[in-house]
This record gives sequence, C-alpha cells and structure tokens, in this order.
Amino acid sequence: MFTLRFDMRAPDSSPAKPVDLYRCALEMAEWGESRGAISALVSEHHASPDGYLPSPLVLASAIAGRTKTLPINAGAVLLNLYDPIKLAEDMVILDILSEGRTSFTIGLGYRPEEYAMFGVEMSERAATMERKLDALLRAVRGERFEYEGRPVHVTPAAYTEGGPAIFYGGQSRAAARRAGRFGLGFMAGGGDPSLAEDYAEAARGAGHEPGVCVVPPDDMHTTVFLARDVDEGWDRYGPYMLHDALMYGGWMGPDDKSASKSLARTVDALRSENGPYQVYTPEVARASIERGVPIALQPLSGGCPPDLAWQSLELLASEVLSQT
Repeated sequence: MFTLRFDMRAPDSSPAKPVDLYRCALEMAEWGESRGAISALVSEHHASPDGYLPSPLVLASAIAGRTKTLPINAGAVLLNLYDPIKLAEDMVILDILSEGRTSFTIGLGYRPEEYAMFGVEMSERAATMERKLDALLRAVRGERFEYEGRPVHVTPAAYTEGGPAIFYGGQSRAAARRAGRFGLGFMAGGGDPSLAEDYAEAARGAGHEPGVCVVPPDDMHTTVFLARDVDEGWDRYGPYMLHDALMYGGWMGPDDKSASKSLARTVDALRSENGPYQVYTPEVARASIERGVPIALQPLSGGCPPDLAWQSLELLASEVLSQT
C-alpha cells in the first residue's frame, strides 16, 4: 500500500550526486517491487537548475529492466515538447520492454521556459496538444496515416493490444474535457471534485465510456517520509522537502490548485501547514494503510541523500509492512 515517485532533483545544496541518486532510484524500485509497491512514478520537467528529470522514458526503461512485475507510470509526459510520432515509437518499445507494465500520463505543461527551450509557441499550446495527441494515439495503435504531410506507420506493434495505457493529466476543466473527448482516463493533479463530472460528460458526448478518473482530495499527502520521532524526522528530511516545495511554488501561479502546492518558506512553516509534505511515525503509516490510503513516498525528494532516504524505507519495511 505505497507508491514510489522519482523526479531526481539534485540541487547543489545536496551532498548527493546525480549518479548516486539515479543508481539509488533503480535500487529503490527493485526494493519496492519486492515489498508490494503499487507503482513507481517518474516525472518530467526541463531546464530546472536542480536537474529535475527531463527524460522520464529513459528512467522508466531502466526501472523496467530492474523489475519484473512493478507497474510504472511516466507522467506527466509533456507531449507538446516532442515529435508525437517519435514519442509514440519510444512508448511502444517501452511497452514491449516492460511487457505492458508501463502507463503514460500526458500533460500540457505550464512553464514558459520549457516551451521556449523546445521552440514551441506557448500561446498555441491547446491547439498544438489537440493535434499532437490525436497523432500520438493513432500512432501507438499502429494505424497508417499522414501527419503534417508525413506518412506514418509505427512498428513493431505494441505489446499491449491497442497500444499502451495512456491517461491525460491536468487540473483544469479544459483538461478534464480533453481527456474525455479523446477517450482517455483522467488523472487530476488537484482541483475541484466536479472535474470528474466534466470528464464523464465530455467522454459520453464523444461516444466514449468514462474510464479511470482520479481527482485527489485537498488534504492528500503527496510526499511522505518515515521516522520514529517526528521532530527528528523533520530535522532530517525537512530541508529536502522544503527545497521541493520552494521550487514548485516558484513555478506554480497563485491560482494553481495542485494537491502538492505549498506556500511555506521555511521548514517550520512547511511542517505547520500540515499539508502535502509529511513525516509519519510507523503508527501513523500503519493507520493509513489500514484505512486503505496508500502512502505516497518520494524517497529522494529534493535530492535527499540515499543513506537518509533508505532509513525511511527500511523503517517502513521493518515496522509497518511487516505488521500489516
């Protein structure tokens, strides 16, 4: 009853080097599989000063090679920054390598720096997404068609019949409706619960049966570490979680509805928010699992050094998973 998320931030303030963090992420995915992890999630952003993971499919492929049964999700994959046909090829090969264990969540993206880096006009991002998403979905299904005057036929065929599992992510009504119209599941990063209604209505209006729809509650804990003593845990992990919160806070606008958003500027404020960033004792972790609420682990959050990150995971294994 836990998930593992990796975004691979490696700020200069962390004693851990990127090579150590990436090696550790693979080891942790293998560890998670052996202890019943629900899934491993790899994220995507570009041009981040702390080295945020820019190539989620590469890391997902490495995780697939180290595991045999662990579900993997790459998301949000920022489709507008890719050639959709080449991305479709990569997704199909990853679907084959992982024998259907890898799913993908497509996202629009919200940082002007990323659009500028790839030469994509941000003011036209909605129209660009509509065009590229249609091409991507046709390509992973193995259809023969033309895209921008180019003949397309992606081979080999995907391992998963009809192509790998693809969801659409976002926090807006436009995102929910786009997911519905294209017949995709919807993964909201936050927002109003009524997004589910927008999604279902758009799906049925386009002739699709609504699929998986996840809209996280406002009180969702998105980054969790474990410690026997909460004060000690905040001393140990607080600075790394704060880095994560500050970076996201700098990217997100004031109206952002992300479940992971924090307004904190200090470790004490982050803790006082009692929001998405949390330190659990084993007792709290066991209670969460008993309520059926998975524990969202981000063990390398903010460049947390592997030795500290493993302490949290080992406590989960010895005092929580072994007793639930």
